[in-house]
Amino acid sequence: MNSLDPKQLAHRIDTVLDILVAGDYSSAINNLEILKAELLAQSKSQDNDEGQEKSPWEI
Repeated sequence: MNSLDPKQLAHRIDTVLDILVAGDYSSAINNLEILKAELLAQSKSQDNDEGQEKSPWEI
C-alpha cells in the first residue's frame, strides 16, 4: 500500500470480513496483520508502539 486510499482500505476490510464469515479465522487474522504492518510502515509510527494501551474493544 503506497498511499492511504480509503476505498482500497475499505475493500480490504470487506475482504477480511468475508473471510471471517466463511469461518477461516487464521487467514483473516493473517490478512489483518499484513494490513496493520502496511499501515504502520506507511505512517512510520512503528517506534514505541508497545507502550500504548489497547482500545477497550480489543481482546
